[in-house]
Amino acid sequence: MEEVIDKKSNTFKRAKNKGTLRLFLDNLVRDKLALTGAILIMLFLIVAIFGDVIAPYDVEEMHRDSSGEIKKVEKPSSDHWFGTTNYGRDVYSQVIAGTRTAMIVGGLAAILVTLAGTTIGIVSGYFGGWIDSLLMRIVDIFYAIPFIPFVIVLVALMKPSLWNVILAVSLLSWRTVARLVRSQVLSVSQRPFIKAARVSGASNGRIMFKYILPNVVPIALLEMAFMVNYAITAEASIAFLGFGDPDATSWGQIIHYAFINGYSREAWWWIAPPGIAIVLLLVSVFFVARSLEEVVNPRLRKR
Repeated sequence: MEEVIDKKSNTFKRAKNKGTLRLFLDNLVRDKLALTGAILIMLFLIVAIFGDVIAPYDVEEMHRDSSGEIKKVEKPSSDHWFGTTNYGRDVYSQVIAGTRTAMIVGGLAAILVTLAGTTIGIVSGYFGGWIDSLLMRIVDIFYAIPFIPFVIVLVALMKPSLWNVILAVSLLSWRTVARLVRSQVLSVSQRPFIKAARVSGASNGRIMFKYILPNVVPIALLEMAFMVNYAITAEASIAFLGFGDPDATSWGQIIHYAFINGYSREAWWWIAPPGIAIVLLLVSVFFVARSLEEVVNPRLRKR
């Protein structure tokens, strides 16, 4: 009997996944903003991967003019497209290096958050009872922890690094994914094919991750897209406050150095490029996520 359920379930999942993917691609092509966002994300990925080749200078290199003087806070020119910092470093090269940091933090944190939140949500929604109550109370506790103070304490206890930023984002961001997945599992677990799987003797683990998981993947992927934005914003905020990894160039760190050195108004070219890069990446991810949301939520397609 379980083989029959597996066969029907696999057929249903293939048809559903094919339909979901096709609907998402159709929405992406039809929605010009989403298509533009997808193109921009691909460009950011290319810059992140090939940044060492694209960047004209090393981020720590101090540039000097013909007389040997440091090119201190020079305006954009043919040699330095985004100008220089107070130490004569090329802002354009720093912005390119910051792209890799943003993509690493956004991607890894979103994956960790989605995996943790989805697992906890499935377990909580499937078993219910005291397990559900315990896990949801833990979620409530994590909701009460403020993010920035938590990161400051974490950095004070541990060495400031990019991985600690990813850890901080992951520890506090899984709660939303867990709640959303749990609500979906409560509905899916009452469907006939789940009840048939129980009757056939399928184990709890098999039911959760073979039959229930494929039905919550779309909403989990949607939340992962939004978590990319949250992680990028969090990393930029932490770096701007001075608690980021001092060895990793990031967009927030570039703006931080401009502010602490008193050039926030005088050297607009030092602040504008990383700020615009943050906005463009966040908006691009949002537009693509919005297109995915129309696939996950049928009510939005009727508008």
